[in-house]
Amino acid sequence: MRRKMVAGNWKMHGSLQANRELLGALIAAPRPACELAVCVPFPYLAQAQALLDGSGIALGAQDCSMHEQGAYTGEVATGMLREFGCSHVIVGHSERRGLHGENDASVAAKAQRALSCGLTPIVCVGETLEQREQGQTEAVVGLQLDAVLHLLGAQAEGIVLAYEPVWAIGTGRSASAAQAQEVHAFLRERARHHKIDADALPMLYGGSVKPDNARELFAQPDIDGGLIGGASLKSADFLAIAAAAGSH
Repeated sequence: MRRKMVAGNWKMHGSLQANRELLGALIAAPRPACELAVCVPFPYLAQAQALLDGSGIALGAQDCSMHEQGAYTGEVATGMLREFGCSHVIVGHSERRGLHGENDASVAAKAQRALSCGLTPIVCVGETLEQREQGQTEAVVGLQLDAVLHLLGAQAEGIVLAYEPVWAIGTGRSASAAQAQEVHAFLRERARHHKIDADALPMLYGGSVKPDNARELFAQPDIDGGLIGGASLKSADFLAIAAAAGSH
């Protein structure tokens, strides 16, 4: 049975006061029947580490360097993330790919670096609207996943995979449950082709997940939870989404 997980990606949001209120509400709420994580901006890792200590809520970062250390101004090493209590890190989010020129090879290298340091990488894949309309969804996400699986080999069983269609991130549009399930099933079969235990690989859906569509999405057989953007900044919405994941 694959574990269920809901991870919040705060992106470039937050303040000391807002973080205190949001995390306080999450900590005070009853624990949902799924793994819960928050991926916060780098400057707030120390605050989040202190607030979440002993809460059972996992702490993650939104990116990491592919390098262990060195002259890489502005980069953050996985060892640094570990020192601040991180257990997870997002790699390959479409905003990193699109705005910062990350490619499949660099995403795979970051995933490998995270695993080598004891972090669980949440590896993102997804297609643009133009690619979907041209029938290229499987080709695009397949190549994105292949790069990671080729480099990691059996180590890939330690990742979490997140399918986030670029056209559904922050747009208010979400893939239908059937559309999301179709891609998740394809990705699981692709992973199986690489001779890893695909049936045990957690796969999250991300892209305008809200309390009112979460239950239908998470009811799909290959969707094991969500990587949540905007809704993770509202404690009631985030907890409702987590409850939906824990109910399946």
